[in-house]
Amino acid sequence: MPDSAPVDIQVESQFLPDQSVPEEQRFAFAYTITIRNTGEEAVRLINRHWIITDGANQVQEVQGEGVIGKQPLIEPGKSFSYTSGAVIETAVGTMEGSYEMISASGRPFIAPIGIFSLVRPSALH
Repeated sequence: MPDSAPVDIQVESQFLPDQSVPEEQRFAFAYTITIRNTGEEAVRLINRHWIITDGANQVQEVQGEGVIGKQPLIEPGKSFSYTSGAVIETAVGTMEGSYEMISASGRPFIAPIGIFSLVRPSALH
C-alpha cells in the first residue's frame, strides 16, 4: 500500500428536515462527496467503508461495493461527485471512512475520508 492516496476527497453535509422525524429519533442527512484524482493515472473506486456515530455513541458500520451503484473510473485531473444519505437517532453525529481503490496499473490503495459532522441546525448553540 502506498503512503498516500493519489486522490483528494471533499465532503459537504446537510440536514434534511423533510425526511427527519425528531420526535421519533430520526434525523436524516445528505452528504456530497467529491473525489478528485490528483495522481498520474486513472483510478477506480471499488468498495466503500463508513463508520457513522450518533450523539449517543451508537455506531453503524456500512461496507459495500462502489458508491450509488457505481464503481467510477476517475481520470487524472478529473473528479467524480455523488450525493448519498445517512439516518441517525440524534441531532448530532459524525461520519468517517475510506474507499478501497485501484489504479489503472493495478495498484490497490485505501483513500481515507476524514471525520465530518452531521448536525441539525439549532442542535448546537
